[in-house]
Amino acid sequence: MCFMTILSTSSDYDLSLANNELIQFVKKLPGIPEEKYLRFENKWFLASNAGCSCNFRHLSGDSIELGFGEPEEWFQEDHDTIEATHQIAASIRMLIQQGANVDCLDAWAHEQNDAATLIDDIEVNLAEVSDAAFRFFEEYRFSFTIKA
Repeated sequence: MCFMTILSTSSDYDLSLANNELIQFVKKLPGIPEEKYLRFENKWFLASNAGCSCNFRHLSGDSIELGFGEPEEWFQEDHDTIEATHQIAASIRMLIQQGANVDCLDAWAHEQNDAATLIDDIEVNLAEVSDAAFRFFEEYRFSFTIKA
């Protein structure tokens, strides 16, 4: 059982150019049923250094009232997890600034046959959410914008 985070975009930009020891943008999707929720033609699997998406910042679906937020001293997060999530957020921001559409979904994969029902769709305004505060919400689809 792992988090699997998937992204789609209208951009043809090769996101794998940003691949490094912390993040991998992979064109081959992991085969989870939630892939059907992606809206755009160019689809990517966001892999962390664990091979899945577990080493990114996540909130479980029942705790999203915490929203976006920078790491807190009282809840220790691994430095690589924080940095990997910053890099993903920066890549999404770059696509949006270039005029592309981008959405993503954070799924809990447990070899299920049917897609989990999305809890909600959230429009994430990257003008209001810093890379440091960004994190994924389990079973939510994000659509990204930058609005002043």
